[in-house]
Amino acid sequence: MSIEFASSERSTLGLEWELQVVDRATGALAPAAPHVLEHARPQDDDEIERLTSELFTNTVEVVSGVHRTVGGAVDDLARTIEAVREVTDPMGLEVICSGTHPTARWQDQEVTQKERYVTLLDRTAHVGRQLLIWGLHMHVGLDAAAKALPVVEAMLTYYPHLQALSASSPFVFGEATGYASNRALLFEQLPTAGLPPRLDTWQEYEAAVADLTRVGVIEHWDEVRWDVRPSAKWGTVETRICDGPPTLLEVGAFAALVQCLVDDFSARLSAGEPLPVLQKVYVRENKWRAARYGMEAVAIVDRDGTERPVRDELEALVTRLEPIAERLGCAEQLQDVRVVLDGGSSAERQARVSAAAGADLDAVVPALIREMRAGRPLP
Repeated sequence: MSIEFASSERSTLGLEWELQVVDRATGALAPAAPHVLEHARPQDDDEIERLTSELFTNTVEVVSGVHRTVGGAVDDLARTIEAVREVTDPMGLEVICSGTHPTARWQDQEVTQKERYVTLLDRTAHVGRQLLIWGLHMHVGLDAAAKALPVVEAMLTYYPHLQALSASSPFVFGEATGYASNRALLFEQLPTAGLPPRLDTWQEYEAAVADLTRVGVIEHWDEVRWDVRPSAKWGTVETRICDGPPTLLEVGAFAALVQCLVDDFSARLSAGEPLPVLQKVYVRENKWRAARYGMEAVAIVDRDGTERPVRDELEALVTRLEPIAERLGCAEQLQDVRVVLDGGSSAERQARVSAAAGADLDAVVPALIREMRAGRPLP
């Protein structure tokens, strides 16, 4: 099987942000996505739909075009959200985001009637029906197919940083679980989701996709839903680690972090330098630690098993990436990582809201609505 990796300008950026549609009065998920998709009028271009459906009818995905800067991509998303609100506001609905909805039951949700989703649920049954989750997917352009898999491996060394910083799913199906990110562990139950295998060459990737296709696991390469994966159609590495962030500020911060990391790795490969790689057992442990403990996690940072607090790692990482961010035009957004570090991840903020309301999870959605409207985390 031959998979052509599209030509792409290095370090260009595209974002996909999955949003929940909720009833403003009750906070419950609303099956209004088909109506929104029919009536909203975002500014599409010839290649990219700015607004698409997802597995459940309570979800719309806003998609940016291809941009050189994080600010341009975030502004693109904001314009589409305004087009959505022209439809949802008169209906008494809001769009919000977090990795999970704090109180919704998966049994109460309607499935989008598209062949790919019906097929997915027919195969995955009970596990697939539980995927009431929302995320942020970030594409960064690469100028050579040979860079894709080394960059995928290198991005996995920063898995706990991205997972902890973005964790926004402490509650699921009406329960406080003790995990910062339930989304991370729910999603990896799919047979083609979770951590990618170690693949060293593009030919090995093509062979893996061919094997999965041959035995009927997938019909197309884009059904391989790894946490970090090459996206041949766009000529990018796609990072799918992050829980859905509640605010545009966080979208920009996470995108800046990912764009700078990928650009750094791309430059190092062009210079003939090796990229960092962790043992798979360490990567998996890091994923679990970040999902469980969030910003309080201690990450394994090298092949010798050195461990450091994720908070300290993120502070040092932002400082290291500052020159790259200046060059890419995302210095402001990279500094917003520190806004999240200072105010707490969404998982921490949601937990504080619930605690202040006497462990009432119904208080969380109104707080998410306020943050989404404000565009930034609120005290």
